Amino acid sequence: MVKCHFLLTATLVSLMLSSVIAHGDKKEGVTYDGRSLIINGKRELLFSGSIHYPRSTPEMWPELIQKAKRGGLNVIQTYVFWNIHEPEQGKFNFEGSYDLVKFIKTIGENGMFATIRLGPFIQAEWNHGGLPYWLREIPDIIFRSDNAPFKIQMEKFVTMIINKMKEEKLFASQGGPIVLAQIENEYNTVQLAYRNLGVSYVQWAGNMALGLKTGVPWVMCKQKDAPGPVINTCNGRHCGDTFTGPNSPDKPHLWTENWTAQFRVFGDPPSQRSVEDTAFSVARWFSKNGSLVNYYMYHGGTNFGRTAASFVTTRYYDEAPLDEYGLQREPKWGHLKDLHRALNLCKKALLWGTPNVQRLSADVEARFYEQPGTNDCAAFLANNNTKEPETVTFRGEKYYLPAKSISILPDCKTVVYNTMTVVSQHNSRNFVKSRKTDGKLQWEMFSETIPSNLPVDSRIPRELYNLTKDKTDYTWFTTTINVDRNDLSARKDINPVLRVASLGHAMVAFVNGEFIGSAHGSQIEKSFVLQRSVKLKPGINFVTLLGSLVGLPDSGAYMEHRYAGPRGVSILGLNTGTLDLSSNGWGHQVALSGETAEVFTKEGGAKVTWSKVNKDGPPVTWYKVMLEYYFSQTPIKLVSWCSYRHHIFLLQTLFDAPEGKSPVSVRMTGMKKGMVWINGRSIGRYWMTFISPLGEPTQSEYHIPRSYLKPTDNLMVILEEEEASPEKIEILTVNRDTICSYVNEFHPPNVRSWERKNNKFTPVADDEKPAARLKCPNQKKIVAVQFASFGDPSGTCGNFAVGTCDSPISKKVVEQHCLGKNSCVIPMDKGLFNGNKDSCPNLSKNLAVQVKCSDKNPKRSAN
Repeated sequence: MVKCHFLLTATLVSLMLSSVIAHGDKKEGVTYDGRSLIINGKRELLFSGSIHYPRSTPEMWPELIQKAKRGGLNVIQTYVFWNIHEPEQGKFNFEGSYDLVKFIKTIGENGMFATIRLGPFIQAEWNHGGLPYWLREIPDIIFRSDNAPFKIQMEKFVTMIINKMKEEKLFASQGGPIVLAQIENEYNTVQLAYRNLGVSYVQWAGNMALGLKTGVPWVMCKQKDAPGPVINTCNGRHCGDTFTGPNSPDKPHLWTENWTAQFRVFGDPPSQRSVEDTAFSVARWFSKNGSLVNYYMYHGGTNFGRTAASFVTTRYYDEAPLDEYGLQREPKWGHLKDLHRALNLCKKALLWGTPNVQRLSADVEARFYEQPGTNDCAAFLANNNTKEPETVTFRGEKYYLPAKSISILPDCKTVVYNTMTVVSQHNSRNFVKSRKTDGKLQWEMFSETIPSNLPVDSRIPRELYNLTKDKTDYTWFTTTINVDRNDLSARKDINPVLRVASLGHAMVAFVNGEFIGSAHGSQIEKSFVLQRSVKLKPGINFVTLLGSLVGLPDSGAYMEHRYAGPRGVSILGLNTGTLDLSSNGWGHQVALSGETAEVFTKEGGAKVTWSKVNKDGPPVTWYKVMLEYYFSQTPIKLVSWCSYRHHIFLLQTLFDAPEGKSPVSVRMTGMKKGMVWINGRSIGRYWMTFISPLGEPTQSEYHIPRSYLKPTDNLMVILEEEEASPEKIEILTVNRDTICSYVNEFHPPNVRSWERKNNKFTPVADDEKPAARLKCPNQKKIVAVQFASFGDPSGTCGNFAVGTCDSPISKKVVEQHCLGKNSCVIPMDKGLFNGNKDSCPNLSKNLAVQVKCSDKNPKRSAN
């Protein structure tokens, strides 16, 4: 229980920790105490969401931030990505999607606060955890340790970023939106590996940050020994139950990462976290003294180019409240919006009241906050039983609680929200083939020679990270062997075997210019062994390996000592025994010639000559296709750089921007593994052959930002490493125009039915009854009712089914309320659907509705 004298003491301590914030003509303290942050002299409940500026585009930022604000957030959190800002030592990039200043200003322009997480190690499933590759080449460096070479570079970068923010007056102490800053990132997970150097590094990092005098508090996530006034915070799914609390009583409870799903790597099945579980965790957090929660991620976005960490998919946290394309994922977005409104109705009691706990039954507890001498009271009734609902009595009233749920009572009487009861709408995502890309393909090709005898520059195959230096994914390795006729078996059915042991990540192998096979590791086990039968000839034979990376590591201790690439190469099955080629002398060529020539650009593509395709075209071949629109007289040119049968090829196309304003993607059906460029800009890696346990590719559609496109003549280039069929590639538009609602007659009314006015908790309308609420995105209108059933329907949005009880006029009623409108409300009224005739009066009624939104005119059903 928080005592009044404790709050007073904590406030006095926080004033000593405060810094001055410019706020008009006033100068007010930005402080914190054991209850909350105090911004502009006011306590705040903070609802934050992670949106990473390089994982979207500047054109997307305003809408993403506005949707976050409409979802009830008042803070946007982002990492700062060192390796995009300083890709080469001393050379900086803050342009385009890397314009951190513009992003922070956009947050402020929309009336929201910002949190910057400088790291500069950030993990974030980002290439090399955000650390630039050139750090590896600094002598005697040890990352994230009390190591002088690392600390010099870290302090230099952090200071540069802080000064840039100060120059633009972006800190709250200057009147800007930044209210928190983070140094380091989840260091506790690796600290023990560095022993005493880890302990001293944490202290150094925290004190270095404090010395920069930002005028806002600093935090360290998952860092129990955060020094001095640096606030230690929680990351995880259920911090309300797992967080042991700040390391000082004068620090507030802050939750810097509440994972809305889980990042995915190639080979993973879909990642899910129900909104009911997320809402439960947030309600629990605020019921137990929490004052800030951050959703990681609120919008995941896209790992463009080569920015993803090892094996991480190009699509990032697609299951967040705003999906990869920035579309609202329902009911996650709406149910959390309702939660934020419910918590804000409790704001005064939470921030100024005294907490109490009352056990109502073995599994149910009430946590409530009351301010003595006032009517301010807010309660959280929590059923911790994960399987059974329960009815309990609290302050003389009975309350029904579904299993594993929390009900919020902003006046300690009225339930306005239950975490398990979703009254917000649902939707499903649709991928629609663009009308402008239907056509026929005619292929031409250009062949590229596979290197067979590169100049020997090393006795053994060189390490792949060191070769590529994060400039490319690819390196060729070649060696030669002289085989005596007596080394080979006289039997035609017995061939030698090439065995390559690699530390990662993937490989394509050739012998004498002929493709023999490919292999790859995984995010869990990067190492792999390629073994394939080969045909050798008497005399000189050429072994060629194409080693490839799928991102640099992003976590763990001693990252500067990670390695990849072939380590052991041998030929098995010779008459003379196994031949070890590991020390045979190797030649290397970094990057593919097509990358060097930048054939993914219009200028680079013009450097090669194309010929008519040959059905039995050789490996590593470029293909060109002519595609004519069904709906346009303008031809589309398609080109591909490719290995004909399982090898590298690159597909190039000119196409018009798809119709409308919806987001755009490309479905890579028929392709295997590679990368895609649009007008010279990479949209990321694709990998269709890494199949999940569900038998499907982990990711099939890849985001093409609208801002990458011109109205006409857009150049798409595809680098394909393996055997593929590019004829099946599709350009798609993306929408969430299928919206649904599923409500029960005993559901509580929507939280929007109440408000606080003149410090009083009151209903907005006279009739607080449950209802189905639907609203189309982007000012579209409801044009069709695809499903409606009042009775006992089952299923989910896109897959509803009529049960044993159904009102025959369900669809007609919904059409009357909704057709032709942008939004509608359908009351849960038995008389509306059944009149005086109820065929199943003893059954609790549900209403399931699915409608389609469009710019077109609505269609009524025949009845």
